[in-house]
Amino acid sequence: MSTTLRAALWMIGSIASFSAMAIAGRELGARFDTFEIMMYRSAFGVFVVIIVAFATGAWRQINTRNMGQQVIRNLAHFTGQNLWFYAVTVIPLAQVFALEFTSPLWVIVLSPLILGERLTFMRGVAAIMGFIGILIVARPSIDGINAGLIAAASSAIFFALTIMFTKRLTRTQTITGILFYLTTMQLVFGLITAGYDGDIALPDAVSLPFLALIGICGLLAHYCLTNALSIAPATVVVPIDFIRLPVIAVLGMLLYQESLDIWVFVGAVVIFAGNYLNIWFETRKGVAQKP
Repeated sequence: MSTTLRAALWMIGSIASFSAMAIAGRELGARFDTFEIMMYRSAFGVFVVIIVAFATGAWRQINTRNMGQQVIRNLAHFTGQNLWFYAVTVIPLAQVFALEFTSPLWVIVLSPLILGERLTFMRGVAAIMGFIGILIVARPSIDGINAGLIAAASSAIFFALTIMFTKRLTRTQTITGILFYLTTMQLVFGLITAGYDGDIALPDAVSLPFLALIGICGLLAHYCLTNALSIAPATVVVPIDFIRLPVIAVLGMLLYQESLDIWVFVGAVVIFAGNYLNIWFETRKGVAQKP
């Protein structure tokens, strides 16, 4: 199996996890603010990471190297995730994902500068096709600008920074180490931001399963994404994530009666075509380079 195809399979797990997080975040929005959601999410994450790390012996892989990059990565992710959780509670899920998906454009443009990756013609074409598909689905209008749209669009910039610093960290750090600092640092950030006013909402029997789902899926999403980034360039991995948009659009229609029309599927076809073209080209190139 080629590295590109393996990265695509890891991204399927990431897509499913992020979609579950969006639905759980929508359900929790009436009871918790975004800082509280992030605090509980990180608490569940820390619990899972520590258990798995000690059970497998991977705790030995956790070290204090590259702490500056770890802090920058997690600050960027914490900011982007808070903006994202706010957006999923106030605007349609498909619209959140559509605006979030401008982050691959930032990754593709900045990867040559930050990561030293080469921007090939085919990777650029795949990213552009994915973005065109998003515009077909969302058909954004300047008349509809609101706080939710601004939050979703802003989160994309911070997610792009998160992706690029994750890629840099995979060069020297293991996945266990990255996930450990992801959960522990963001738990600290969450405690500070959620508790600054002295009032933290406590979970009940209804909200606890959704908080656990966010915590587990948040960890799985980053585990899958980090695995994908560790075996393939960011400009290959990120366009695959476009598939999340038609998936969440259908879920939004089924669960929340959000509007869905033929243009969602037209955009999805364009998105899938771009991803298929990119995976096919990278796979063929890998085969051709083998002796």
